[in-house]
Order: sequence, then structure tokens, then C-alpha cells
Amino acid sequence: MNVADVITTNCVMPDPKFEKLWETIIVDPSIKDRMLRSALLSLRLRAALPFETTALHGLILLYGPPGTGKTTLARGLAYQLASLTAKKRARFIEVNPHGLMSAEHGQSQRRVTDLLTEHIPSLVDDGMPTVVLLDEVETMVVARSEASLSANPVDVHRATDAVLTAIDSNTKSLPNLIFVATSNFTGAVDEAFLSRADVAIHVPEPGAEGVLAILKQTLEAMSKPFPALGKLAREKHLEEVAKTLAGFDGRRIRKTVTEGMLGSLDTVIDPGALTLHDLQVAARRVRDSGHIKRNHGGNNGTL
Repeated sequence: MNVADVITTNCVMPDPKFEKLWETIIVDPSIKDRMLRSALLSLRLRAALPFETTALHGLILLYGPPGTGKTTLARGLAYQLASLTAKKRARFIEVNPHGLMSAEHGQSQRRVTDLLTEHIPSLVDDGMPTVVLLDEVETMVVARSEASLSANPVDVHRATDAVLTAIDSNTKSLPNLIFVATSNFTGAVDEAFLSRADVAIHVPEPGAEGVLAILKQTLEAMSKPFPALGKLAREKHLEEVAKTLAGFDGRRIRKTVTEGMLGSLDTVIDPGALTLHDLQVAARRVRDSGHIKRNHGGNNGTL
């Protein structure tokens, strides 16, 4: 397998496809502010000072339950970063970590090493500020203390060691490189990797105000082909639907709108006929579905 195949995206910002990503995710503004400031500060300090002074690895960790927008925020970061750099450009690279892992003895370590110490450095050696997304990073850096003896722990250790070695190497040689890692289950991530994160930012499920904003945003976005949904987005009692969905992730909240459309053949044929009552019924159905609300890997919003 060619390690280049695990790179799913490699593009230079500003790219129109990424323009709206940042604003589509409804989170506390402090989360976005901290992400952007952390990336900028890392680029600034690592270019000017030695690692021994800053202790910065160029690694941002986003953690929290699935569906809260971690991956989309990471994808949007490079676009936001571009406008703040000297040349108004930034590169974005996305890696599929699952493609690096292999059941064949020693292959995972070789692939990780080739990707992170050879292939990616060759793509970013022009000095352009670059954000590399490692989504669901627990796939790459399994907690070695929890590795099962039946799951070839030697290879687990070697793959994790390869990631850590690569991060340490790139920290010093490529100060223009920022890794953004996401994790749904930080308990499954190796402690040595967690300790290298310059910042660890929790992305929680939204409260009632956040849910309301997501519902409004979704309905307004759908109102271009179905204008009546714009009026529904401004319906005062939409707040009651939001209260019902408080605590659910953004992905499920958006799908509640389509869940409401599934309530009758009329709204399937004409989604613009969706009513507040349809949404209220759908929200209660989502709330009462026991398979949606889970304990997210014992994370509990802490590291």
C-alpha cells in the first residue's frame, strides 16, 4: 500500500469548498477562538524560538462525543488561518488513520513512519502554514497501557511510538506544521500523545440555546428550495423543540428536521409543508429513542 493513498485531502486555502465550514458548527465561540489562537501562536513561537523554550509540539486535540463538529472545525481551521498569515495562504491535509493500520506484523509502524516522517514533510517543506487533520486519532495512538495481549500489543506499541517520534521530529524541523487530532474516546488514546497536545479542547453537546441555533440554521439553509421553512425557522415556539433536544449532538439535531418530514407522505412530497407540530413530534421521538443517547466511552468531558 502506498501511504499517499491515506491522504484524502490536500489543498491550499482559501478554497471555496471550505469557506462555510467554520460557521456551520454551532459551539461556544471560545472554542473556535482558542483553536485559532493556539494555531497562530504555535506558528509564531515555533518559528522564532527553540522547542526547549516553548515546549510546543504543534498539536491541537479536539475531544468530545461524536457528532459535535470536531472534524468540521478542524477542516475549517486552515481556511480561517489563511487570512491571518503573511501570504494569506494555508494548506490543509486530511489523513485517514484507519488506512494506516494493518494486521500484518510491523506494517502499521512502517506506514505511520513513512507518512509522518517522509511523505507529509515532503508536501509541506515549502514553509506554507499547514494544518494536518488526524481524525479519530485513537486508531493511530492506542493507549499502550490498555492494549490487549491478544491484539498483538507489540505492534500497538510500535505504531504509537512511531507517531510520537514523528511528532517530536516535525516539531523541530517543520514549525509551519500544525496537527489537529480529534477523538471521541480519549480514554483509548495513549497518555504520551495526550501530553504532547499544546491544547486539549472539549467540544460538548450543545445546550438549549445551541440546539435552537442549529435548528434555525438548518431550516434557513433548507429554505432556498423550500421557502416556507424560512418562516418556520422564525417560529417563536421552536424554542420548545430545542428544549426537548437539549443534550443531543449537532448531527442528530439536524436530522430531527428530516425526521419531522418523515411524519407523513405530504411532507415527504413537499418538505416545505413541515410544521412546528411535526418537529415537536419528531423531537420527542428522538428524545425517547434509547439508542441515541449513549455514554461516550467514559469520556465525561474530561481528560
